[in-house]
Amino acid sequence: MGRTAMLILLAGRVLLAATSFEAEIAAWRLAREAALTADGGWLTVAGRFWLHQGDNHFGRAASNDIVLPDGPPHAGIFTLYGNQVTVKTEGVTRAVRPNSADELRVGRLSLFVLGAEGSYSVRVKDPESRIRRDFHGIEYYPAREEYRVTAQFFPAPRRIADSVCPGYVVFHLLGRELRLYPIMEQPNAKVLLLVFSDPTSGRETYGGGRFLDIELPHEGPFVLDFNKAYNPPCAFTPFVSCPLPPRQNRLPVRIEAGEKKYGH
Repeated sequence: MGRTAMLILLAGRVLLAATSFEAEIAAWRLAREAALTADGGWLTVAGRFWLHQGDNHFGRAASNDIVLPDGPPHAGIFTLYGNQVTVKTEGVTRAVRPNSADELRVGRLSLFVLGAEGSYSVRVKDPESRIRRDFHGIEYYPAREEYRVTAQFFPAPRRIADSVCPGYVVFHLLGRELRLYPIMEQPNAKVLLLVFSDPTSGRETYGGGRFLDIELPHEGPFVLDFNKAYNPPCAFTPFVSCPLPPRQNRLPVRIEAGEKKYGH
């Protein structure tokens, strides 16, 4: 093969690789926004109401403890007694399992009970929420391959705030050796969550930091792609709580990759 033909072949391979990388990131962004805007997605979260001990009446009427945007004037009663939550609707009382898919439908709304150890709230999802209607898309940094790095996971179990941290991740980026500490959102989770901040936080990117998911690492290196860094749910709706980056995850380098601040 001649030199010219070899150069053309190599150029074609480079172009194909770049195209494949960009296509992968484009597909990830489409899937991300589709999940965000889907029925039941984070943009449908339209309210959060804390339960007090005893009866908590809910419905559309203003006299309720929990005033809803749809459904009957008086839809029912959540009762919190110690750490037990029940709901009464249409004369029937049943137990509610907090932090589960145990859904209560009221008109077009879906209600879920969240919390633990005496502190419980009701999350309301509304497919016609203003937040969902007003969504105008996410702005991103350009996809750049230098923000796709090889990382190594080192087991070192500990607790960070109220979360289980199974170890730490070490990688090189922008000439620096860095490390991040992932958390497990649920026991036996197969995906770990990295919550990090960097000098772009509060300026170009969300002030509360960004998230990055990684498959539960096995032995050996794996790919850490900051082009897939995304905003936490609380960047879009005020009715959820999100973990903040721990001190260990405040990176000293600018991560000019992934999602920018919503509305920036």
